[in-house]
Amino acid sequence: MEQKYPHFTLRTVLSFLLVFLLHRSTQQICSVPGNIFTITENNDVGAFVTTITTEVGVILTITSNPADSFGLSGNNLIVVKVMDYETTTSFTVDLQCRKGDQVLPLPIVVLIENVNDNPPVFTESQYTLNVNELSPVGTSVGAFVAVDADDHQLYYRLMPDTAGFRLQDNSPNILVQQVLDYDTVKMVTLTLFAQDTPTPTPPSFTATATIHVNILDIDNRPPWFQPCTETTVGLSKICLSSGYTGKVNLTEQEVGALPLQPGPVRAIDGDKGLNVPIMYSFLTENGIFDINQNTGEITMLKAADVAGPLTLTVLALQTSNSDQFATTTVTIVVVTKSVNPPRFEKTEYEGFISADAGIDSMVLESKASNRPLRVQAKDKDFADGFNPDVRYEVQESRGFSITPQGFILMAQNLEPGHVSLHLRAIDSFNAESTTATLTVEIMPEGILGAPGGYGPGDMAALGASMAVLLVISMVFIGLLVFRIQKGKTDWRKLSEASIFRSSLGKGPGELKDGVQYTNEGFQNDGDTSSVGSKGPEEMDGKWAIGNGVTSRAVEETVIKVSAPMYPNLLPDTSSLAGSDKADSEKEVKPILTKERRMEEGYKSVWFKEDIDPNAKEEVVIIPDNGEREGDDDDDDDEEEEVSREEEEEYDNSSPQTPKVFFSDADLDDGRGARFEDEKIQTSDL
Repeated sequence: MEQKYPHFTLRTVLSFLLVFLLHRSTQQICSVPGNIFTITENNDVGAFVTTITTEVGVILTITSNPADSFGLSGNNLIVVKVMDYETTTSFTVDLQCRKGDQVLPLPIVVLIENVNDNPPVFTESQYTLNVNELSPVGTSVGAFVAVDADDHQLYYRLMPDTAGFRLQDNSPNILVQQVLDYDTVKMVTLTLFAQDTPTPTPPSFTATATIHVNILDIDNRPPWFQPCTETTVGLSKICLSSGYTGKVNLTEQEVGALPLQPGPVRAIDGDKGLNVPIMYSFLTENGIFDINQNTGEITMLKAADVAGPLTLTVLALQTSNSDQFATTTVTIVVVTKSVNPPRFEKTEYEGFISADAGIDSMVLESKASNRPLRVQAKDKDFADGFNPDVRYEVQESRGFSITPQGFILMAQNLEPGHVSLHLRAIDSFNAESTTATLTVEIMPEGILGAPGGYGPGDMAALGASMAVLLVISMVFIGLLVFRIQKGKTDWRKLSEASIFRSSLGKGPGELKDGVQYTNEGFQNDGDTSSVGSKGPEEMDGKWAIGNGVTSRAVEETVIKVSAPMYPNLLPDTSSLAGSDKADSEKEVKPILTKERRMEEGYKSVWFKEDIDPNAKEEVVIIPDNGEREGDDDDDDDEEEEVSREEEEEYDNSSPQTPKVFFSDADLDDGRGARFEDEKIQTSDL
C-alpha cells in the first residue's frame, strides 16, 4: 500500500517510449489525457480506466488486450475482469486510431494498485522446539517468520510472556528469558502472532502459530538413594537420604537379601529424564556381607560372630558416567536372638470417647467409666513383662494417636460413629512387632458421663461420702485414744494395790500363810475410777482383770505373793504390848473390808466382802493387761540385776519392810512391779 508501483516490465517502458515518440512525430487524430493510468485491484467488472479523445470519423480499436482484461465502451477504456495485484502489477493496452488512410497506434499503460487484502501466513501452524534445561538466559532457541503476500511489514507477539521465553525486539526470534528446570517444567506451549499492521484497525490481518517447547533434562545430578528428601540450594537441587538399617542374629547366617529399613538399597539417576542405570559396590570389603552390583541387594557371606553394630558404606555410580556417584551408609545391628516377641494383652480393644471431648483427649475403656483406655504389649523375655524398647504406633491414624505409655488420644475433631484402628507395638532393639485392632466409638455430645456412668455429680457425692467416713474415723480414733489413757489410769490403781500388799509386812503381826488378796469384787460397783468391781456371784471361780480379761487368760502371768514366803521380812513384834497389837490389827482390818475410804490421799484396796486375815488365803495381784508377753527383755534383765544387788544389801542389813518399785514403761504395758526382797519381782508378768 505504501508502494503503488514497485516495478515496471520492459514492455511497459517501451510502451511509454512509443507513446512519447508518436505524440511528437504524428498529427494527433486521437489522444488520451496522460500516458499511465491506475486501477485498484479487486475492482468491479466494467470499472472505468480512461477516455480516448478522437476526431470525427476516427475508428478506435484494441489491437493488443492482455488476457482480454480490457474493453471499449464508446471512447472509454474499461476493465472487464477483476484485477489482482499479487498476480499482475501492470498491463499495456494497444489501441489504434484509423481515419481513412491515416492510422495512429495509441498504447495505454494500466497499473494495478495494491491493497491490503491478504493476511500474513506462517509456513506451518505447529512448531516443536527442544531446549536444554539450565540454558543461559538470552539463548536463541528458534525463529519463525511469517510471509505477507501484500508485502507489508509484520509485527510479532509471543504469548504467554511468563513462560520463560521472549522475542528479540520486533522479530520472530525466540530467546530464553529465565533458567529452565526439567523437574519443574518439562514442556511449554507458546503462541506466536504476526500482524500486518501496527494496530488492529481494519483492514488488518493476523497470522498465528503454535510452538511446543520441550525442556530436555541434562546430566547434571548424581544418583539419589531412595527414599530421600529433595531440597533446593540456590539453583541446585539435592536429595538427602538418612541411610539404611538392618538386623541379624548373632552366629546366624541369613538366607537371601537382608530386610532393611526404610527399604532395600536403591538409587535412581538424579536426572530423571535421563534415568541412566546405576551400579552398586562396597567402598571397603568386610568379609561378612556382599552387595549385588545391579540390584543393590545385600546378602551374608557368613554369620557374624561379634554382637554390635556394623556400618557399611555403599557406592552408587552411573554406568555411563562414573563422575556422577553418591554414597550412603547401611548399619547392620548384630543382636542376640529374642525368644519371645512383644504381644498385646488383647488382640482386639474397644474404646469410647465423646465427640466434644476435644483434641488430645484420652479414649475411655468403657461408657460407664472415666478410666482411660491403655493398651500394652508384654514381652516374656523380661521378668515383669515390660520391655523398655517397645514403642507404639497407630497405622493410618485416622484421627487418633498413641502415647509411649499406650494411651489413645484424639488427634482431630470427629463426627459420631465408629473408627477402626490398627495398633502396632515394635521392639526397636530387634524390630520385632505385633499388631492389634482398636474400635473407637465416638459418642454424641453429652452421652458419656450421663446416667449409667459416673458424672461430675457422682464424683461430688463420692467425695462427700468419703469426707463423712473420714470424720467418723477420726472420732473412732479419738475414742481409742481415750480408752488407752483410761487403761493407764486403771493400771496405776492396780499398782497402788501392789504397794498396799507390800505394806502388809509393816503391821505388828506376821503375814498369814496362804492368804491371797484380790480386788475383783469391785468390778461392777459403778466406780469408774476403781480397778475392778465384779461381784463374787459373777466370778464363778475366775478372777477378772480390769478390762474384762479373766484370770485364766493370764494364768501364767499372775504372781502369787504368799505371806509365808517372806517370814524374814517382818520384824519381831513379840515384845510389843497387847494394845499395840490390837491397834495394828485394827488398822489392817478396815482396809480389808467393803468400806470405801474417800479421804484425800488415802490409798487402799477394797473388797466386796470381808476377808479373814487368819484364813491364810493368798492375795493375787493381776496385771491390767496380759496381752503382751515376752517384751522388753532388756528391761527384765536390768531389773533382775538390780534385784540381786538389793538382795545383797538386804542380807547385810537388819530386817526391814519390803518396798515396791514401778517403772513408767512397765506400768504402761501392764507389767513391771517388783519387791525389794529375796528375788521377789513381777517384771516377768
